[in-house]
Amino acid sequence: MASALTVLFLEPSYPKPSISLSPSGGVSLGGAVSVWCRGQHRGMRFVLNKEGRHFQTVDPKGFEAVFPISNVRWEDGGSYSCSYHSRSGSAAASSPSDPVELAVRDPSLPRPSISLSPTWVTAPGANVTIRCQGQRRDVRFFLHKAGDRDPPRHVDPAGDGAEFHIPTVGRQDGGNYSCSYRPRSEPFVSSQPSDPVQLVVAGRPDFTNANIARLALGAVVLLVLGLILAEAYYSRPREPMKMSEKFRQRHENLDE
Repeated sequence: MASALTVLFLEPSYPKPSISLSPSGGVSLGGAVSVWCRGQHRGMRFVLNKEGRHFQTVDPKGFEAVFPISNVRWEDGGSYSCSYHSRSGSAAASSPSDPVELAVRDPSLPRPSISLSPTWVTAPGANVTIRCQGQRRDVRFFLHKAGDRDPPRHVDPAGDGAEFHIPTVGRQDGGNYSCSYRPRSEPFVSSQPSDPVQLVVAGRPDFTNANIARLALGAVVLLVLGLILAEAYYSRPREPMKMSEKFRQRHENLDE
């Protein structure tokens, strides 16, 4: 009975938060990175953990907490997760977020190359392949999209190159992509990113309110131009009647 009452008065756990890195493609030694943790409740205290150990605590005003890491060192690389709990001292807490990996770039690792297939403007629904090529084996390749805070996609290739497939691309897939790699023996050490490559997806006409207004304005301008041309045509002076026409009309008048 006592155990049943204890279960009855326990507060439920909060939903687990989401976590992301900015930038998400790794950080150079001495650089800066921010860990973003977002929950579903206000007035919470967020806790950042690195590989199961407490790292930082933040009390944000809204739903999201930012944990800045400046002057990054080798030891800052690792797997991070976050959770949150009430500031009131309640025992209820969220489950930890999914982990996110912070990799520190090693300038001694050769930069990979990147290429697109097809290389021209891609139509929506087409299949695109992004190939990354390195100079080392036994590495894991990561694909990064500029401005994307989601964890990068990764591939464990058999050789020194990897392919990332994007089936049935949409306009949301357009953007600048780069890739990097990490030695499997050092999962939190990264190469410098490749030069970026741009994926351009041809979209359908954008019938937003702004574009509709532009189309309507263009139609009004064409209508006004048409009216001006019509007025100019009908108001022009008539040409003098040719002599043959005058003679014909005079002969007709005499016959009558």
